[in-house]
Amino acid sequence: MPATHAAKALNYSTARFMKSAPTLVLCPDDTGAEVAFAGRSNAGKSSAINTLTRQKALARTSRTPGRTQLINSFCLGNDEALRLIDLPGYGYAKVPGAVKREWQAHLSDYLCNRQSLRGLVLMMDVRHPLTEFDELLLGFADERDLPVHILLTKADKLKKGPANASLQKVRKQLIEWEDLVTVQLFSALKKDGLETLSARLDQWLDTPEEESQNLED
Repeated sequence: MPATHAAKALNYSTARFMKSAPTLVLCPDDTGAEVAFAGRSNAGKSSAINTLTRQKALARTSRTPGRTQLINSFCLGNDEALRLIDLPGYGYAKVPGAVKREWQAHLSDYLCNRQSLRGLVLMMDVRHPLTEFDELLLGFADERDLPVHILLTKADKLKKGPANASLQKVRKQLIEWEDLVTVQLFSALKKDGLETLSARLDQWLDTPEEESQNLED
């Protein structure tokens, strides 16, 4: 949601690992402000986080999609009240159905109940956007009026024309959610779209002192 004053540009290169948690109850205290990153296990989520933070291995990447099964928290510098959250990849991992259902339960618990969550960055491969699982997460966000910023990742895999066509198609399909959802092209390889993403996160993580106090009360 739009900030009422100019948001301060944050230095995402100062991000550092805080903790990994299998469930919401074991995550950092639900205070301050945080932004969560979610997406199918092959959508380039870890690569996007590493590009944002200008770190090669802050978020672990793997040749085996779905390896990240924990909620990973990173804070900006020494300020543990400002956090980036790497949610488990979903929908692709070659794991038993019961495990997938457990992951999805933790994801829905986090998205629906985390009070410090200010926005969701949802990653979709530009060539395969809006899967069933993407729409599931959009539904969770819609239920609590949580803003979503969609990254159409791996934009370098397409020529400019097809990439823009995919962008416009997704925007058209989500027009009923345009008050909550924004969409952009993104390439971790070429760092295209990085400034737009950073500006969106700056807006979400901007926490006026009185708002921080309300969260603690």
